[in-house]
Amino acid sequence: MTTVAPLSIPRPIALQKFRAPKKNIPQTVAERTRILKAVRHYVAEHDPVPPMPAAEIKVHADGLVVSLGCDPIYRDYIGVLLSNEMWRETLATVPFERRLLLLPKCLRIESKCPAPFDEFGLLCKQCGLCTIQDLQSEAERLGYAVLVAEGSAIVMSLIQTGKIEAIVGVSCLPVLERAFPYMEAAAIPGVAIPLLQDDCIDTNVDIEWVWDYIHLTSDDQTRRMDLGAMREEVDSWFNPQSLEKIMGPSEGETEVLARDWLNRAGKRWRPFLAVATYQALRATPESALPEDIRKIAVAVECFHKASLVHDDIEDNDTERYGEKTLHEEHGVAIALNIGDLLIGEGYRLLAECNLSGDQRAAMMQVASEGQRQLCRGQGAELAWAHRPEPLTTLQVLDIFRRKTAPAFEVALRIGAIYAGHDEDVSDVLAAYSEALGIAYQIRDDLSDLGDGGETNDIAGLRPSLLLAVAHERANGENKSLLESLWRRTPPAGTQTSQIEALYHELKADERAESLLETYKEEAIRSLRDVENANLKGLLRRVIGKIFNDTEIKGWCREFEQKNGVRQTNLRTELEPESLLATR
Repeated sequence: MTTVAPLSIPRPIALQKFRAPKKNIPQTVAERTRILKAVRHYVAEHDPVPPMPAAEIKVHADGLVVSLGCDPIYRDYIGVLLSNEMWRETLATVPFERRLLLLPKCLRIESKCPAPFDEFGLLCKQCGLCTIQDLQSEAERLGYAVLVAEGSAIVMSLIQTGKIEAIVGVSCLPVLERAFPYMEAAAIPGVAIPLLQDDCIDTNVDIEWVWDYIHLTSDDQTRRMDLGAMREEVDSWFNPQSLEKIMGPSEGETEVLARDWLNRAGKRWRPFLAVATYQALRATPESALPEDIRKIAVAVECFHKASLVHDDIEDNDTERYGEKTLHEEHGVAIALNIGDLLIGEGYRLLAECNLSGDQRAAMMQVASEGQRQLCRGQGAELAWAHRPEPLTTLQVLDIFRRKTAPAFEVALRIGAIYAGHDEDVSDVLAAYSEALGIAYQIRDDLSDLGDGGETNDIAGLRPSLLLAVAHERANGENKSLLESLWRRTPPAGTQTSQIEALYHELKADERAESLLETYKEEAIRSLRDVENANLKGLLRRVIGKIFNDTEIKGWCREFEQKNGVRQTNLRTELEPESLLATR
């Protein structure tokens, strides 16, 4: 297991508060995911040929509206997705240095942005206040020409130079619609990413979506891979019939209970990550999966489920997955024994795989070191529980890193070892796992809020990022109340709703959401220097799959240039040759 540096909070990307969704955007993640899957299936089945006039795209969009049974006001949103999917494979074949990334200047933090404008748009000062710096720097590193400006005339002038063969555009719907006829006329492949909110000041965009498109390349043989289908296949390996086929017949009541625990609800992200890494690094990623990968996936889940059994005992939790915990249902002694059995089963399954001696030894070492790191993290939390006192934000994040990141790293590296590439990517997978694990735990903290939360860190008196942030920000009686929670001595009658209201008042939830986005972005950044296009592309998409919770809040309104920028006739004054040479 690669040694990691002391924990620090990465430089955050700028985040703005989002307003309520507009009616012409699907309101939920589930609905947007359903529409996107339908659009991709439609394009794969009907193979529409771009460039396609906007009126014709709307006809196809209307057909999808009917077949999906969704609100007709989503037609324009569906039309954007249709156009993107039609051009996706063509975009993948265009070299990065022949592409243009077009960003809107309203992504900047207008009240703080130090960047001036010229006739071509915003001249970013790389101050780090907004997402423009990250997107522009990464795109230019790849070889893109980048413009931070609105204006179809700019797009048309660059197209006419012959040096731009594809466009990735971030904008509001009106600008996208205005630029579309020029791109259609020139048959230029283009994909469009809508802004995430209304208004034209301090807007934001789904970073993962943009990164997916700007890195899209035909070198990535996994780009067509259906991660949803892969996850469903992995999940199917945990039903009783599949487990018996993979693990062999169960012997005795203990094994029956252990496999029932494996079969219980769970997100299966860790076995999914092992399979995804193997698929990315194998020579033929689109081939059928070998039998041994099933043993590897189940082994990874055995380790994880064993840790949950033990954690539930140590934390005295009575529910998991909406049911009684194993020790609550069968007693502590039986639960401990089942957790121990699952650890042994994980090692047995790895040992039974058809591997070289070096691969088998490497897997055992990675799994055992991961177990050590996880126990150290849990030990730090247990030591705090023995002598509870307030923890800082960094201390809580460090517990998250030590408790959650090791299981992700074990899954990723075991998949890489099976593919024969662990030495090439171990450092990257360690950094990726650390950021992913912290983000994942922050997301769990946030999802526990409210009546619908799976567990309750307040009632359970566990270390919480929200509690750490709120305690650091509070004063007077509020600080004393939060300190009493840290010390596990809350006043009688303290209600969960009261503490959650205090979190909101102190904006601890907003800070946690900001840190969540920061660590998600850090996971993406960790892949920057990965040379294997398959691994880079697939793991970037995995972030979107795991954290598929970004709310698209509506299309922003078009607005005129501000801050004293002079109006110019860009069609006559633009000098695209010099722009491409200097920007």
